[in-house]
Amino acid sequence: MVSTLRHAQFFYTTPPQPCPYLPGQVERKVIADLAVPNADALHNRLSRAGFRRSHTLAYTPVCENCSACTPIRIPVARFAPDRTQRRILRHNADLQARCLPPVTTPEQYALFRRYQTARHTEGDMATMTAEDYRSMVEDTPVETMLFEFRSDVGELLIVSLIDRLEDGLSAVYSFYDPDQPHRSLGTLAILFLIEETARLGLPYLYLGYWIQESRKMSYKSRFRPAEILRQGLWRTLEDALQSSHETRPA
Repeated sequence: MVSTLRHAQFFYTTPPQPCPYLPGQVERKVIADLAVPNADALHNRLSRAGFRRSHTLAYTPVCENCSACTPIRIPVARFAPDRTQRRILRHNADLQARCLPPVTTPEQYALFRRYQTARHTEGDMATMTAEDYRSMVEDTPVETMLFEFRSDVGELLIVSLIDRLEDGLSAVYSFYDPDQPHRSLGTLAILFLIEETARLGLPYLYLGYWIQESRKMSYKSRFRPAEILRQGLWRTLEDALQSSHETRPA
Protein backbone atom coordinates (compact mmCIF):
# COMPACT_ATOMS: atom_id res chain seq x y z
CA MET A 1 0.00 0.00 0.00
CA VAL A 2 1.27 3.41 -0.90
CA SER A 3 0.60 6.10 1.70
CA THR A 4 0.33 9.79 0.87
CA LEU A 5 1.05 12.87 2.95
CA ARG A 6 -1.84 15.28 3.22
CA HIS A 7 -0.89 18.96 3.17
CA ALA A 8 2.81 18.14 3.55
CA GLN A 9 4.94 21.19 4.33
CA PHE A 10 8.31 21.49 2.67
CA PHE A 11 11.16 23.78 3.67
CA TYR A 12 13.86 25.03 1.33
CA THR A 13 17.23 26.67 1.91
CA THR A 14 18.29 29.58 -0.26
CA PRO A 15 21.78 29.90 -1.78
CA PRO A 16 24.25 32.15 0.10
CA GLN A 17 24.09 35.83 -0.74
CA PRO A 18 25.48 39.07 0.75
CA CYS A 19 23.81 40.14 3.97
CA PRO A 20 21.81 43.38 3.57
CA TYR A 21 22.47 44.42 7.17
CA LEU A 22 26.01 43.47 8.19
CA PRO A 23 28.93 44.17 5.82
CA GLY A 24 31.07 41.17 5.03
CA GLN A 25 28.48 38.64 6.19
CA VAL A 26 26.68 36.08 4.04
CA GLU A 27 23.05 35.15 4.62
CA ARG A 28 21.01 32.04 3.96
CA LYS A 29 17.34 31.48 4.69
CA VAL A 30 14.99 28.62 5.27
CA ILE A 31 11.78 29.23 3.32
CA ALA A 32 8.33 27.67 3.63
CA ASP A 33 5.45 28.11 1.20
CA LEU A 34 2.36 29.57 2.88
CA ALA A 35 0.12 29.11 -0.16
CA VAL A 36 -1.32 25.93 1.34
CA PRO A 37 -4.58 24.87 3.03
CA ASN A 38 -4.89 26.30 6.56
CA ALA A 39 -2.29 28.96 5.73
CA ASP A 40 -3.21 31.11 8.74
CA ALA A 41 -2.62 28.23 11.18
CA LEU A 42 0.77 27.49 9.63
CA HIS A 43 1.66 31.18 9.64
CA ASN A 44 0.83 31.40 13.33
CA ARG A 45 3.06 28.45 14.22
CA LEU A 46 5.96 29.73 12.16
CA SER A 47 5.65 33.28 13.52
CA ARG A 48 5.91 32.04 17.09
CA ALA A 49 9.05 30.16 16.00
CA GLY A 50 10.64 33.33 14.63
CA PHE A 51 9.68 33.18 10.95
CA ARG A 52 8.66 36.25 8.95
CA ARG A 53 6.34 36.53 5.95
CA SER A 54 7.14 37.96 2.51
CA HIS A 55 4.49 37.57 -0.18
CA THR A 56 3.37 33.90 -0.01
CA LEU A 57 6.51 32.70 1.78
CA ALA A 58 7.69 32.47 5.38
CA TYR A 59 11.41 32.63 6.07
CA THR A 60 14.00 32.62 8.82
CA PRO A 61 17.80 33.12 8.64
CA VAL A 62 20.08 30.07 8.95
CA CYS A 63 23.43 31.75 8.41
CA GLU A 64 26.48 29.54 8.94
CA ASN A 65 28.71 31.96 10.85
CA CYS A 66 26.25 34.51 12.21
CA SER A 67 23.21 34.56 14.50
CA ALA A 68 22.72 38.32 14.69
CA CYS A 69 19.12 38.30 13.38
CA THR A 70 17.04 37.89 16.52
CA PRO A 71 13.20 37.71 16.46
CA ILE A 72 11.72 40.43 18.66
CA ARG A 73 8.21 41.17 19.91
CA ILE A 74 6.55 43.60 22.33
CA PRO A 75 4.25 42.31 25.11
CA VAL A 76 1.86 45.22 24.73
CA ALA A 77 0.14 44.96 28.12
CA ARG A 78 3.46 45.71 29.82
CA PHE A 79 4.65 48.41 27.42
CA ALA A 80 4.96 51.95 28.77
CA PRO A 81 6.18 54.72 26.43
CA ASP A 82 9.19 56.67 27.66
CA ARG A 83 9.34 60.45 27.72
CA THR A 84 10.55 60.75 24.12
CA GLN A 85 7.87 58.37 22.85
CA ARG A 86 5.14 60.27 24.72
CA ARG A 87 6.37 63.48 23.11
CA ILE A 88 6.17 61.85 19.65
CA LEU A 89 2.58 60.80 20.32
CA ARG A 90 1.64 64.34 21.37
CA HIS A 91 3.41 65.89 18.40
CA ASN A 92 1.47 63.70 15.97
CA ALA A 93 -1.95 63.98 17.57
CA ASP A 94 -3.24 65.48 14.32
CA LEU A 95 -2.72 62.24 12.37
CA GLN A 96 -5.53 59.78 11.77
CA ALA A 97 -5.00 56.08 11.02
CA ARG A 98 -7.42 54.03 8.94
CA CYS A 99 -7.47 50.24 8.52
CA LEU A 100 -7.88 49.10 4.91
CA PRO A 101 -7.80 45.84 2.96
CA PRO A 102 -4.42 45.01 1.35
CA VAL A 103 -5.05 46.84 -1.93
CA THR A 104 -2.45 49.22 -3.34
CA THR A 105 -2.90 52.70 -4.80
CA PRO A 106 -0.68 54.97 -6.92
CA GLU A 107 -0.53 57.36 -3.95
CA GLN A 108 0.95 54.65 -1.73
CA TYR A 109 3.50 53.67 -4.34
CA ALA A 110 4.59 57.29 -4.81
CA LEU A 111 5.26 57.52 -1.06
CA PHE A 112 7.02 54.15 -1.14
CA ARG A 113 9.35 55.35 -3.90
CA ARG A 114 10.18 58.56 -2.03
CA TYR A 115 10.95 56.59 1.12
CA GLN A 116 13.20 54.09 -0.66
CA THR A 117 15.06 56.83 -2.53
CA ALA A 118 15.72 58.74 0.67
CA ARG A 119 16.41 55.90 3.10
CA HIS A 120 17.38 52.66 1.33
CA THR A 121 19.00 53.48 -2.00
CA GLU A 122 21.28 50.41 -1.85
CA GLY A 123 18.64 47.88 -0.86
CA ASP A 124 16.76 45.48 -3.11
CA MET A 125 13.50 47.35 -2.55
CA ALA A 126 14.91 50.54 -4.08
CA THR A 127 14.35 49.10 -7.57
CA MET A 128 10.81 47.82 -6.98
CA THR A 129 8.30 48.73 -9.67
CA ALA A 130 4.65 49.51 -9.08
CA GLU A 131 3.86 45.87 -9.92
CA ASP A 132 6.49 44.68 -7.42
CA TYR A 133 4.89 46.87 -4.77
CA ARG A 134 1.43 45.55 -5.64
CA SER A 135 2.72 42.00 -5.29
CA MET A 136 4.32 42.74 -1.90
CA VAL A 137 1.02 44.02 -0.52
CA GLU A 138 -1.64 42.01 -2.29
CA ASP A 139 -0.05 38.57 -2.75
CA THR A 140 -0.87 37.21 0.69
CA PRO A 141 -2.43 33.88 1.67
CA VAL A 142 -3.08 35.01 5.26
CA GLU A 143 -5.13 37.67 7.03
CA THR A 144 -3.46 40.95 6.09
CA MET A 145 -4.37 44.62 6.38
CA LEU A 146 -3.00 48.07 5.61
CA PHE A 147 -2.98 51.12 7.86
CA GLU A 148 -2.80 54.52 6.23
CA PHE A 149 -1.88 57.52 8.39
CA ARG A 150 -3.00 60.92 7.15
CA SER A 151 -2.68 64.49 8.36
CA ASP A 152 -5.72 66.64 9.08
CA VAL A 153 -5.57 67.91 5.48
CA GLY A 154 -5.51 64.38 4.04
CA GLU A 155 -1.79 64.07 3.27
CA LEU A 156 -0.60 60.44 3.30
CA LEU A 157 2.35 60.19 5.71
CA ILE A 158 2.68 56.51 6.74
CA VAL A 159 1.65 53.14 5.33
CA SER A 160 1.96 49.98 7.44
CA LEU A 161 1.46 46.46 6.09
CA ILE A 162 0.29 44.20 8.94
CA ASP A 163 -0.59 40.52 9.38
CA ARG A 164 -3.13 39.37 11.96
CA LEU A 165 -2.02 36.44 14.11
CA GLU A 166 -3.77 34.45 16.83
CA ASP A 167 -1.61 36.05 19.50
CA GLY A 168 -0.88 39.45 18.02
CA LEU A 169 -0.12 41.62 15.04
CA SER A 170 2.95 41.21 12.88
CA ALA A 171 4.47 44.36 11.36
CA VAL A 172 5.46 43.19 7.87
CA TYR A 173 6.67 46.52 6.46
CA SER A 174 6.15 50.22 7.06
CA PHE A 175 7.26 53.28 5.11
CA TYR A 176 6.69 56.97 5.63
CA ASP A 177 7.30 60.50 4.41
CA PRO A 178 11.08 61.00 4.55
CA ASP A 179 10.77 64.78 4.39
CA GLN A 180 9.27 65.17 7.87
CA PRO A 181 11.96 63.87 10.24
CA HIS A 182 10.67 66.11 13.04
CA ARG A 183 7.61 63.86 13.34
CA SER A 184 9.62 60.62 13.97
CA LEU A 185 7.10 58.76 11.83
CA GLY A 186 8.84 55.39 12.06
CA THR A 187 8.57 55.42 15.85
CA LEU A 188 5.01 56.69 15.64
CA ALA A 189 3.97 53.75 13.45
CA ILE A 190 5.22 51.26 16.04
CA LEU A 191 3.61 53.14 18.92
CA PHE A 192 0.29 53.12 17.08
CA LEU A 193 0.57 49.39 16.34
CA ILE A 194 1.27 48.69 20.01
CA GLU A 195 -1.93 50.55 20.89
CA GLU A 196 -3.87 48.77 18.14
CA THR A 197 -2.65 45.35 19.28
CA ALA A 198 -3.80 46.14 22.83
CA ARG A 199 -7.14 47.47 21.55
CA LEU A 200 -7.75 44.16 19.78
CA GLY A 201 -7.06 42.29 23.02
CA LEU A 202 -3.96 40.57 21.60
CA PRO A 203 -0.79 40.10 23.65
CA TYR A 204 2.08 40.71 21.21
CA LEU A 205 3.29 42.98 18.46
CA TYR A 206 5.87 41.13 16.37
CA LEU A 207 8.52 43.46 14.95
CA GLY A 208 10.59 41.06 12.85
CA TYR A 209 14.32 40.83 13.45
CA TRP A 210 16.43 42.85 15.85
CA ILE A 211 20.11 43.16 14.93
CA GLN A 212 22.09 44.80 17.70
CA GLU A 213 25.03 45.64 15.41
CA SER A 214 22.88 47.19 12.65
CA ARG A 215 21.75 50.79 12.89
CA LYS A 216 18.85 49.98 10.57
CA MET A 217 17.49 47.33 12.93
CA SER A 218 18.75 48.15 16.42
CA TYR A 219 16.04 50.80 17.02
CA LYS A 220 13.51 48.05 17.83
CA SER A 221 15.05 47.56 21.27
CA ARG A 222 13.88 51.05 22.29
CA PHE A 223 10.38 49.72 22.88
CA ARG A 224 10.60 48.21 26.36
CA PRO A 225 9.96 45.73 27.67
CA ALA A 226 10.79 43.68 24.60
CA GLU A 227 11.12 39.92 24.24
CA ILE A 228 13.56 38.13 21.96
CA LEU A 229 13.67 34.51 20.78
CA ARG A 230 16.85 32.61 21.56
CA GLN A 231 17.35 28.85 21.53
CA GLY A 232 13.64 28.34 20.99
CA LEU A 233 12.50 30.38 24.01
CA TRP A 234 11.06 33.88 24.22
CA ARG A 235 12.83 35.84 26.98
CA THR A 236 12.92 39.48 27.98
CA LEU A 237 15.61 41.38 26.16
CA GLU A 238 17.23 42.45 29.43
CA ASP A 239 17.44 38.87 30.76
CA ALA A 240 18.80 37.53 27.47
CA LEU A 241 21.50 40.20 27.25
CA GLN A 242 22.48 39.73 30.88
CA SER A 243 22.80 35.96 30.37
CA SER A 244 24.91 36.57 27.28
CA HIS A 245 27.28 38.82 29.23
CA GLU A 246 27.53 36.35 32.12
CA THR A 247 28.45 33.43 29.86
CA ARG A 248 30.95 35.38 27.76
CA PRO A 249 34.58 34.34 28.44
CA ALA A 250 36.60 36.83 30.49
